[in-house]
Amino acid sequence: MPNSSKSTTIFIWIITVVITLLSVVYQRMTGPTYPVSGKITLQNTSVKYQLLRSHDTTSDALIKLKVPDEQVTGEMRWRHHPSNENWKTDSLARDGEYLVARIAKEPAAGKVMYQIVLIDRQGEKHFLTEKPIIIRFKGHVPIFILIPHIFFIFFAMLLGTRTGIEAILKREKTYRYALITTVLFFIGGLILGPIVQKYAFDAYWTGWPFGHDLTDNKVAVSFILWLVALWRGRGEDAGRGWFIAAAVVQLVIFLIPHSVLGSEIDYTQVK
Repeated sequence: MPNSSKSTTIFIWIITVVITLLSVVYQRMTGPTYPVSGKITLQNTSVKYQLLRSHDTTSDALIKLKVPDEQVTGEMRWRHHPSNENWKTDSLARDGEYLVARIAKEPAAGKVMYQIVLIDRQGEKHFLTEKPIIIRFKGHVPIFILIPHIFFIFFAMLLGTRTGIEAILKREKTYRYALITTVLFFIGGLILGPIVQKYAFDAYWTGWPFGHDLTDNKVAVSFILWLVALWRGRGEDAGRGWFIAAAVVQLVIFLIPHSVLGSEIDYTQVK
């Protein structure tokens, strides 16, 4: 019987880890800061690209395209976002086998909308993407702040998922896992999270009631729900539905891409 119980626990942890990792990867790859990658065919030659959507304020953002044919040129259309500016056009610079687009650095939370075009020998234009890409600049976050933030948030997600499974199976450690999840979430999301945001965008909190940052809002909603679950779930077999609800809501809201509706400079108000 002990071996069977141990095997069940191991299986539950495997499922927990898989669910957590899948949600982390999905959130990362669907977020507005993940580079846009792809390739186009230019006169029977494949050109791969990776277009940045996030960059530090300490330097210009460089986008390099390997195009050995020196008769191929390119240009980049760009403007600040959001803004009422007219589109500007810069030529891509040739650097050996590469064509290089340079996006001038902006202050923290500054955004630039850009679209890169390659021009072949016949003068035909090839747009890398159908729609312009938006890149947001951010301040540098010290590694000693960023790593603990990621650590606590990841394990809050992991233990939150474990809590939900524990509650569904009516196992005995549900409350303990929920309590640990709440503590991890508080440290990672409500203490370290605002510090990370202060470094990156010069603001501790841009969610409700000060703004509409979905990252801040989803952290607040999930934390409150875990507090309610702990309150309602005191005692044996009490409030298991609340633990399940808290775990499911946490999973769902963390599938919302990171940094959606985040901090930005409104260039329509900048002179």
